Amino acid sequence: MKKSYLLLCLLALLVGCNPRLAAPTLNIPERYAYQNSADTAAVVSSQNWWEMFGDTTLNRLITTALSRNYDLQSAASKLLQAQHSMRTVRSEYLPAFGFGRQVGISQSGKSFTQHYALEPTVSWEIPLFGSLRSSNVIAQAQVEYAEWQYQGVRLALAAQVATTYYTLMQYQRDLNVAIESSRLRRETAQLTDSLFRRGLATGVHREQALSLQYTAEADIPLYESQVRQTLTTLSALIADESVDTLAYKVVDINALSSSPSIDVPVGIPSDLLYRRSDIASAYSQLVTAAATAKLKRIARLPTLSLTAEGGVVSSELKHIVKGESWGWSALLSFAQPLYRFGALKGAEKAAIERYNQALYDYRQSFITALTDVENALVAVRSTRMQSERYKQLIETFRNIATLSVALYRSGLSSYLEVIDAERTLYDAQMQYSNILANEYIAYIQLFKALGGEV
Repeated sequence: MKKSYLLLCLLALLVGCNPRLAAPTLNIPERYAYQNSADTAAVVSSQNWWEMFGDTTLNRLITTALSRNYDLQSAASKLLQAQHSMRTVRSEYLPAFGFGRQVGISQSGKSFTQHYALEPTVSWEIPLFGSLRSSNVIAQAQVEYAEWQYQGVRLALAAQVATTYYTLMQYQRDLNVAIESSRLRRETAQLTDSLFRRGLATGVHREQALSLQYTAEADIPLYESQVRQTLTTLSALIADESVDTLAYKVVDINALSSSPSIDVPVGIPSDLLYRRSDIASAYSQLVTAAATAKLKRIARLPTLSLTAEGGVVSSELKHIVKGESWGWSALLSFAQPLYRFGALKGAEKAAIERYNQALYDYRQSFITALTDVENALVAVRSTRMQSERYKQLIETFRNIATLSVALYRSGLSSYLEVIDAERTLYDAQMQYSNILANEYIAYIQLFKALGGEV
């Protein structure tokens, strides 16, 4: 008997060591490559980053989306599910109490015997080798994972609403430019037609003026369609079944007339470890994988179970509560798995590989986050420079167009110069709307890349 105990102890020592798991290390740079010196200012924690744009309509749309969007509600439900599931983990390692009732009848020859029993039972698989602690770690990590997933959905939803909002502003601004250009070109075409009838303009000039008018008018249905489609997308994001509730007046196109004046303190790259939901989620998965690997190792160790039952037994139902016959029994069992054709060892190795995969995902999530910030910083800087130059360029093109019309009416220039000046101004106005929208979207992507806290 002593040799058997010694063998069991020796086997437990052989498999009792924790799995060899690599530590989660990261190579974190000291600063972002494309940040300015002012960007290193201290980061102020605030999840309502969209308020920095100073647009009350945008604030209202995002607030509505956060309260009504079904994807976000589903993520919140998953968080509650993880919290409820955590409460059941500890109970699996605590004693379980039951209560049994028996009513029976037996026959021996010509006689019948009745028996009645009330038997409370207790069973307990005693947690050994840290199994309870590992299970609690897994449950807590799953709660943290669900919480970070919820934050990630919340951030993505707010960023998508803001991006769609400024895209809508771009299309509405393009539509207004097309309508205004169409009106001005219609007046010019009418003037050219009048000059043609008086012999002061050629038929070529008349047709060229009409072509400019038709070009602007042809763009109007295109931008109207883009506006309606973007409104539909925005309506879906805020879970509003009626697109008409988002009328054209919901957007102030004048808000997209200049660059946003926002200074975003990006902090240092190590801040991403505590602000990015994808990095935090990957770390939670890493913790879960590590604890799971430990549980697979514990599955190869001995188990200790305690079972007890007792109660009262009587041949007559009326006497069962009097306790005339009672008894109890208890059993302490010790089991050690010996050989399962490699199943336990294979499960442990598979769990270790899952940990390695989670480790790679964690490292990759940081590289992805760092890349997102760097790309967003480049986009903010380049679109800001573009918008500043294009704003000056439009003023120049507008002056050229005005002078060209005046010179043409004075007979000092050809109508071809008027056409070229108006076409250039029209294209520049459309391009400026696109650049401004991209600049706002670049800031949105920067906020998103930083984890939504500024």
